[in-house]
Amino acid sequence: MITRTPARICPDADPMDPGFLEGLVHGEVRLTPEQTLRIYQEMPIQELGRWADARCRAIHGEQLRTYVIDRNINYTNVCTAKCTFCAFRRNGDEDDAYTLEVDDILGKIRELVAIGGTQILMQGGMNPELPLEWYETLLSTIRSQFPSVHVHAFSPPEIIEFIDFFDPPGATLEEQLRWVLTRLQASGLHTVPGGGGEIFAEPVRKKIGLGKCNAEAWLSTMRVAHELGMNTSATMMFGHIEGIADRVHHMELVRAWQDRSITDFGADGGGRTMAFISWPFQRENTPLGRCREWGDHENDDLADVFPGDAVARLDGNGDRDAHPEFGRRVRMAGSSDYLRTQALSRLHLDNVHSIGASWVTMGPHIGQVAMAWGANDMGSVMMEENVVSAAGTTYCLDEPLLCHLIRGAGFTPAQRNNAYEILKVHDGDDAPDHSVTDWSTQRARKLHVQNDAGCGSQEADAPVNLTVQGNDR
Repeated sequence: MITRTPARICPDADPMDPGFLEGLVHGEVRLTPEQTLRIYQEMPIQELGRWADARCRAIHGEQLRTYVIDRNINYTNVCTAKCTFCAFRRNGDEDDAYTLEVDDILGKIRELVAIGGTQILMQGGMNPELPLEWYETLLSTIRSQFPSVHVHAFSPPEIIEFIDFFDPPGATLEEQLRWVLTRLQASGLHTVPGGGGEIFAEPVRKKIGLGKCNAEAWLSTMRVAHELGMNTSATMMFGHIEGIADRVHHMELVRAWQDRSITDFGADGGGRTMAFISWPFQRENTPLGRCREWGDHENDDLADVFPGDAVARLDGNGDRDAHPEFGRRVRMAGSSDYLRTQALSRLHLDNVHSIGASWVTMGPHIGQVAMAWGANDMGSVMMEENVVSAAGTTYCLDEPLLCHLIRGAGFTPAQRNNAYEILKVHDGDDAPDHSVTDWSTQRARKLHVQNDAGCGSQEADAPVNLTVQGNDR
């Protein structure tokens, strides 16, 4: 576990210099935002992958790469926010608007436990019809019936809206957050997921996250959670209207606030940001997805600056009027951009333990390759997910497939818990992937969508090739 901040910041150092990069790999120096941006712009992707992989191995060793068995329960799709990138939300009066009954949620957890699951990730829309007592009853009932299941639930935007909905006592935002989180923690909440991070830079956030909390409120929520001893995660959704400097600014805020938590609460058993997961925007069925992609119009000149880059600043204080097309054009992120961004996160976030591969959005092939671009964790054997699947993403892998991907990348798969403690190392004949004799029968499957038959109920047309050849990193 990373427990200290690197000792040296060398703003005048050349980030392309191998000597500087060796120090970065061993945690002796840290990148400035300017250096990180330059690496993104100038370093060849294969070289960037090698340095990120070296840093990952310095933290996590040469052998084990992890995954968790959990279930993503989206308890409601009714939401007051109107995020332009979201295909999941409903106002509440539509035929497909829903809020799950507590018994339905318990049934989903029962199915999880039956396959050896250890955790639920529970998030939803910001539903003003649900009182605080509903959440407390839900959490206490889960704790009573499933005491061994870890509850990783309620992202910062949800918790900030709880303050608006429930009007808790307190003269400051932090006091109100402390009141709400203490109530939830007492009822059975263990950790707080990093959903709703998107991009922190205010010009971008105001364009895409209508009705969602700003960056300071998001980060303050996590700081109070750390004060109360709860671990958290952080996320970033990129590949839309943002500039590259916005991505770096986002990572820098995660790192800076993590520094504060380690300094202020580390000695007293406080929590911290355990993981960072980034993924590209999924455009299908979303308002933002209807924006024209940069380069698609006959008048576009790709030699010109992308609108998001014209606005973006490393301090997050970009001028939204710097380009007339800002917010109207998107720059979608493909596989190489995803790998480059993930590798940068491993190098920049020197105080965050885990970098997760986003196979849910990128697919099993790129998820496997991501293990050589700084990722140490393949995330969840996902029984269910409704948010990104509503935007057209359809990947679903079971435990044997996930273990097979990790092993095919050159590592030994290991099941973990939310604290990244190893529960089981799959190095014997009883490993889940060793029970499969014919991999040609394994196919990518569609994710569960609420009210459908479930994960794996519909098969894709083509088998998935689950081995990356020549990966000797």
